[in-house]
Amino acid sequence: MPDIETIKDEYNELLKQLSDPELISDWPASAKATAGKEKFEELIKRKAYLEKIIEKEKELKEIKSKIEENKLIISAKEDLELVSLAETEITQLQEKVKILDKELSSLLEGKKEPRPRAVIVEIRAGAGGEEAALFAANLFRMYSKYAQSQNWQQKLLDARPTELGGFKEVIFELKNGDVFSKMKFEGGVHRVQRIPKTEKAGRIHTSTSSVAVLSKPRVAEIKIRPEDLRIDFYRASGPGGQYVNKRETAVRITHLPTGLVVTSQTERNQLRNKENALAILEARLFEKREITEEEKITGKRRSQIKWAKRAEKIRTYNFPQDRVTDHRVKKSWKNLEEILNGKLDPMIGALKKSI
Repeated sequence: MPDIETIKDEYNELLKQLSDPELISDWPASAKATAGKEKFEELIKRKAYLEKIIEKEKELKEIKSKIEENKLIISAKEDLELVSLAETEITQLQEKVKILDKELSSLLEGKKEPRPRAVIVEIRAGAGGEEAALFAANLFRMYSKYAQSQNWQQKLLDARPTELGGFKEVIFELKNGDVFSKMKFEGGVHRVQRIPKTEKAGRIHTSTSSVAVLSKPRVAEIKIRPEDLRIDFYRASGPGGQYVNKRETAVRITHLPTGLVVTSQTERNQLRNKENALAILEARLFEKREITEEEKITGKRRSQIKWAKRAEKIRTYNFPQDRVTDHRVKKSWKNLEEILNGKLDPMIGALKKSI
């Protein structure tokens, strides 16, 4: 739960943003005007909400001050009638404090954003060539098994398979239940130490795959204008004929304002691939917007987004020692194969306790 000083800092920053002439100067200019007006309205709503918290905290502070004043009267014992009145007033004020405490807590909890019911997970092979791609496939299977155990729904959005059964990249959606509260811990660099299938000398290699977990925006949270998109269709491809399609069903979408490019080729239907690609694009644009907005307010990435960082090494899967180590909580677990079969609850539980 955020403290009141953080709330006041955000409030003061909002006042500065609202006083910026550029925020409303270009309203007459069509598309730009709509975006500017929406931004202004969002800031006004946020300002009103923060004011409620600040006023409630001020009221609470004033009542607590009155309680302390009455305690001084009681301790002085100079006037028995005043002491009696002070004691009565303290009892009444303490009841008010309880009510205000609950109201303030309720408002502060309201600051938390509603947790998304769906996330998009992107796994990419990193250092290690084919072995990294095989490890990416291991991670995909691990999350798929975990999703089954949690009764989540899974949908494959895009994949780049390799000849040996690995993935250069695989992107999928998970939804329902508490998917966000659990999967948010998985973003980062995952490292594997083992003897690859391609290693003839029996040497242990270290390879990596990166995982990004993006919250899927709700309807209307991200608005994409058709004129901002370039959509190309091409033939799907894959190793050994896998995913190959003679028709141009694969889709590539370029978001012109940001330069973001997304693709999808897993379906044999052009429209479904387009829908999948748009879902990936929306999630990436949503993440980009959230990071930008938080940097404007605090000058740093918010902790809730930190789990999506791709560069942070979070976990090592050591096959020779049958051990998985999570570097964030400095804790290890045995039975690596069980973990790769989706037994993630012990690790996720430890991470939840650490925050």
